[in-house]
Amino acid sequence: MEEYTTFFITAKDGRQVEMAVVDEFDYGKRHYVVSAVVENDTISDEGQFIYRCRIREDGFDVEQITGKTEYEEVTKAYLEMEEESPGEPEGIAGSETGCS
Repeated sequence: MEEYTTFFITAKDGRQVEMAVVDEFDYGKRHYVVSAVVENDTISDEGQFIYRCRIREDGFDVEQITGKTEYEEVTKAYLEMEEESPGEPEGIAGSETGCS
């Protein structure tokens, strides 16, 4: 298995869920990560989730996008970027910049 940067989120039911950063990108003046759930050391193919990312000197923090408009704009921008550059996305698995 490839090495991915991971982080934990708290699910609605209170469980801690491990997420793997599978891509990252900038949109507007913000940085975002695309992540997928990690189950038994395997990245789930049951969908991807986009979070805002804040880079710190010693790591990064993610936060859920709560605004419908921001979420729709960011999702649309990411999908357009994916269409323009098929193949392995920039920032995937072990990028030297940003969150992973």
